[in-house]
Amino acid sequence: QTPSQSGDCMDFWTLFPRCAPLIGVVHLRPLPGSPRWGGDWNVVERDARRDAKALVDAGADGIIVENFGDVPFYATSVPPTTVAAMTALTRGVREEIGGGTPIGVNVLRNDAQAALAVATVAGADFIRVNVHAGAMVTDQGIVEGRAAETLRERARLGATTLIFADIAVKHATPLGGSVPIEELAEETFERGLADALIVTGTGTGKQTSQDDVARVRGALPAAPVLVGSGATVDDVGSIVAIADGVIVGTALKEDGVVTNPVDTERAAAFFAACPRDERKPRARG
Repeated sequence: QTPSQSGDCMDFWTLFPRCAPLIGVVHLRPLPGSPRWGGDWNVVERDARRDAKALVDAGADGIIVENFGDVPFYATSVPPTTVAAMTALTRGVREEIGGGTPIGVNVLRNDAQAALAVATVAGADFIRVNVHAGAMVTDQGIVEGRAAETLRERARLGATTLIFADIAVKHATPLGGSVPIEELAEETFERGLADALIVTGTGTGKQTSQDDVARVRGALPAAPVLVGSGATVDDVGSIVAIADGVIVGTALKEDGVVTNPVDTERAAAFFAACPRDERKPRARG
């Protein structure tokens, strides 16, 4: 659907007009106030900037910044300190990589309003929301989608920030038992008004079922659909044949360990495995 779900001029196809994007993740070190906070802000900012630059230099089409080091995560609202830290770091990433690369924000576990605030102030283009519609049983307990609040807050801010929403997000199961992924996708896109959908595996770095991606695509031919975990240099080419983009983190790290720095050689090989001219945008629904 164009224009975007909310009626704004920005949509997924406008943000990524040239190709099915390969979006690298900047996994932030523990932030101030979190249990593993190391006490040195300069190290946190240095590593965030380093990884963002390494990803873009290697060929990433976009970047997403998330507070991955803040385990255990709050189920919903994060403290003001986290919002302030993520705003500063996202702004620093923007300064480091320049204005030509789209940036997203994910405030774990599910603080969409904080993510919108960070994106608005720091100049990011989209947010990732793990549970946008419905309810999921997670290691943080029951996490409920707040699409109504998120969409209204975006409107109140006058923002064009896009909402990329997970379907059956990793590290979680639907409340009430198994629900067909097509139904979850329809609720999130058609009633939750997400701008793009993300399909993942069961956990961080776990392979995403291409059958799940195809089922979501079949149910919602108009929706932009991204793979959100488990892509590797060996299968990224086949993934973008059915998906509109890929979010990748673990596969680009030194030794394939998510907490390690970005490995420039691994990252370059991953992006080269699916050249831009082979990632043409799908016809818009």
